[in-house]
Amino acid sequence: MTQTGLLARIEAKPEHAAQVQELLENALELARQETRTVSWYSFRLGPTSFGVFDTFDDEAGRQAHLNGRIAAALMEIAGTLLASPPDIQKVDVLAAKLP
Repeated sequence: MTQTGLLARIEAKPEHAAQVQELLENALELARQETRTVSWYSFRLGPTSFGVFDTFDDEAGRQAHLNGRIAAALMEIAGTLLASPPDIQKVDVLAAKLP
């Protein structure tokens, strides 16, 4: 069962919201390449607010993702496109319905 996850809140600078959205949409392909990522979602909360939620079978999978290409891309753009650093929180999955 999927046991661990990450919830990231991302606040774009208003003039860069479209670029952040594009980065998150394009990150889907990177997530598909991560064999230890069970599920991955990016979403918009408001005009400049975005998020990512992903799940993993274990802590090793979560750590692999945190050290992966998506996290690196977010940190690379943080100073330029984001209003503040991403707020990334580790979560424990209590229950899930997956295909």
